Amino acid sequence: MSESDPFLLQVVAQLVPDRAHVLDLGCGDGALLEHLMRARQCSGYGIEIDDANVQACVQKGVNVLQLNLHEGLSGFADQSFDVVLQIYTLQHLRNAETMLRETARVGRTGIIAFPNFAHWPNRLSVLRGRMPVTRHLPYQWYDTPNIRVGTFCDFAALARKNNLRILDAFGVQGEREVRWLANLRSSTAVFRIARR
Repeated sequence: MSESDPFLLQVVAQLVPDRAHVLDLGCGDGALLEHLMRARQCSGYGIEIDDANVQACVQKGVNVLQLNLHEGLSGFADQSFDVVLQIYTLQHLRNAETMLRETARVGRTGIIAFPNFAHWPNRLSVLRGRMPVTRHLPYQWYDTPNIRVGTFCDFAALARKNNLRILDAFGVQGEREVRWLANLRSSTAVFRIARR
């Protein structure tokens, strides 16, 4: 997970079955996969491009492959993992729709989390004429690594467009799950998806 958020780590870990075989796309320093290995007896791999993060994964004992997600997941067979994770990864990808389909192809289920641009403080910033700068969107518009901004509702529509089942969907705000008006009330959107 590329962003340190202990509560989100805990929430995502609860969605992953014990002893699952996991692929973590954009795994950052490997904290989430390390937690899953230790607490849930999971196995699997992280995929990361950044040299320092790859080294951090190795130091944690996390299996990591240094690959560029923009090149896809053609090296992995259909449903070769129980769970594929994209935690704070989707918004960095040029090929976001393709990688969503690849997540569903390679994994029996996928768990995706991303900053929800429709969170009410973000809307207020835009109404004031400024792009939001928040804990989950911490960059100015001109230096952000995020090349996509999406909302809870946008992702639900994208999943339907790609014939994916939404098994669960909720928001995270601070240290609580948000299930009522998640598009408005949560800074992070979380979806669990599968192929139809």
